Amino acid sequence: MRNVGLIYKTAIDRRPTLKARLNSFGGGGKQVRTIHALNDINLDIDYGQVLGVIGANGAGKSTLMRVIAGILPPTQGRVEVYGSVSTLLALGVGFNPAMTGRQNVYLGGLAAGLSQEQIEENFEEIADFSELGEAIDSPMRSYSSGMYARLAFSVAATVKPDILIVDEALSTGDAKFKEKSFNRLKELRGQDRALILVSHAMLTLREVCNDVVWLHKGKLIQRGEPGAVIDAYQEFLHVGKSAAVDEDL
Repeated sequence: MRNVGLIYKTAIDRRPTLKARLNSFGGGGKQVRTIHALNDINLDIDYGQVLGVIGANGAGKSTLMRVIAGILPPTQGRVEVYGSVSTLLALGVGFNPAMTGRQNVYLGGLAAGLSQEQIEENFEEIADFSELGEAIDSPMRSYSSGMYARLAFSVAATVKPDILIVDEALSTGDAKFKEKSFNRLKELRGQDRALILVSHAMLTLREVCNDVVWLHKGKLIQRGEPGAVIDAYQEFLHVGKSAAVDEDL
């Protein structure tokens, strides 16, 4: 990734003042706001690397993940990706709530580039890992957020992509499944794949990642050893390093 920037414009409705109404003969208007979501990002991610991405809400973390995944084209710069990418950007993205969990496994697998035969070969592993039991054949609109998380992660991790992007999708769910999910991430880490984790759970990032980047207002502020970058980020936020803070930032 070289000199990547992303700019978008959004229209904001505004109520005209009496003076504005008179000047424009009663017409209203929309104010256009230009947002620099990413600003001159340079980033290399190698296979075998587990990269954590931290920053406050609005820092550009999710936008960066969407650019890497090819969902959003950058306004400037270039992104080169070598290998297959599986994304877990948010709960239920790509799923059809009216379809069953079983049907969505196929939907998600096809979206990740698998053939129907490959999905069939991996279906039992995905279903077993999700621990949904008979609910796998229920419509996903009946699922809790935790059940969504289980199935989404099970599909993304079982595909065994060259690059796996997980953006906050594991923040929902019970503690047992979270532990199981991160154990799977550790397995993938040992298989010469590239993992990118966006999370506010600092303890998890300290344990799982071997590299961390800190984004702030679309800019890459710091990159390096997880402990050093996380400590600098927390100092920037003027917070302590209690267990509660580490999991809630």
